[in-house]
Amino acid sequence: MCNPIAIALGVAQAGMSYMGQKQQAKTQERVQRNATIAEQQRHLSEMSASRIKERQEKVAAAQRIQQSTTKAREARATARVSAGESGVAGLSVDALINDMTRKEAEFSFSVQQQMQFANVNRQLGFEDGANRSRMNLLSINKPINQPNLLGSIIQGASTGLSAAGSMK
Repeated sequence: MCNPIAIALGVAQAGMSYMGQKQQAKTQERVQRNATIAEQQRHLSEMSASRIKERQEKVAAAQRIQQSTTKAREARATARVSAGESGVAGLSVDALINDMTRKEAEFSFSVQQQMQFANVNRQLGFEDGANRSRMNLLSINKPINQPNLLGSIIQGASTGLSAAGSMK
């Protein structure tokens, strides 16, 4: 005949094992959800900081170009006035003015090219950041062991049988 204490012990063992597995799975789900949210916020902050830096760089570049344009305009005006006061005219004055205009255009082109390089680097940084975030999310969100009722019952039955064997 079956020992009621052994049966009760086996049932209790199965129930406790199943409840522990269930609680562990819920806790793991909560931990993964919180870590996923934190990683998503980290990635968004990284991208936002990069976009803010981009806007600041664009403003600074525009200011450098504007300063260059103003200085070139002033230099051309000064050269024209000086040439006029000196009584110099013709191709030499035109060549001087054209050289100033060329230098201004070279500077503007240089600043714009630097911005293009920075944009390419920023885009590569965004792609790298997205890949790192994806890898972080994959390492966070591993499969969670779900409660195994059948395994718990078998384990409980084994415990009950062991207890019954010990009690004989």
